[in-house]
Amino acid sequence: MLRIAVPNKGVLSEPAAEMLAESGYRQRRSTKDLAVYDPDSDTEFFYLRPRDIAVYVAAGTLDVGITGRDMLLETAPADGEGPAAVEDMALGFGRSSFRFAAPVESVVRKVDELAGKRIATAYPVLLQRYLDDCGIKAAVVRLDGAVETACRLGVADAVCDVVETGTTLRAAGLQIIGEPVLASEAILVRREGAEEIPAVAQLRRRLRGVLVARQYVMLDYDCPNDLLDRATALTPGLEGPTVSPLQTPGWSAVRAMVAQSDTNRVMDELWELGARAILVTSIHACRI
Repeated sequence: MLRIAVPNKGVLSEPAAEMLAESGYRQRRSTKDLAVYDPDSDTEFFYLRPRDIAVYVAAGTLDVGITGRDMLLETAPADGEGPAAVEDMALGFGRSSFRFAAPVESVVRKVDELAGKRIATAYPVLLQRYLDDCGIKAAVVRLDGAVETACRLGVADAVCDVVETGTTLRAAGLQIIGEPVLASEAILVRREGAEEIPAVAQLRRRLRGVLVARQYVMLDYDCPNDLLDRATALTPGLEGPTVSPLQTPGWSAVRAMVAQSDTNRVMDELWELGARAILVTSIHACRI
């Protein structure tokens, strides 16, 4: 039986459950459910705090889990201090960045100017590792939440926190400084050195199928045969488009996968070229 950890709350919880449901796995019906068994895939899901997921996977208690890259690195043991969980694949949602911010009126404008300052964060391990790598000596103030208020309340000179849009930081009178410490997103994690099992390989294929399905659409159109070369150059598909003759002489039907972000541009170009009956349908799932 495959055992998978899923975030029980937070910004990753609902998107993770949705992705697993799209992948064909049964998910919980209530947020009060702590575990769900899916008999069709012989898989059990455990809903845990996102920060704890990598710990359980590293210990071998669970086979794989979904968490944030920032949380994986925050809970990673120091070299030689125990088993570790590692990133298996990125899942394309929950994107954020780990960044420094200081009060607008502060003289701090560059990361190296944080030397000797107090920096508040909910990710002390991740922050300390970055400061050590950069050779910056600063005091790390550990907080469990509401990091953006630390400067206003006088416990820190700057903060380092996960940022999605920066709105919360700006509302607290802070401005972002320097480049991101880390680019984070939801990831699938597994135990380092764990033996590959068929159920994990199947999970990975299903998740990749959802990722591809979200990025592409299926485009169908009718095209005069003398324009086929130019039309199919606009819609090459993944391994080549499907071209079938129509009952109307001199015309063919074409089907190809197109990147979702390019859909309207490609439709306009096909129409200008002379293609007609251009249809777009979404892809629910796939195996590429």
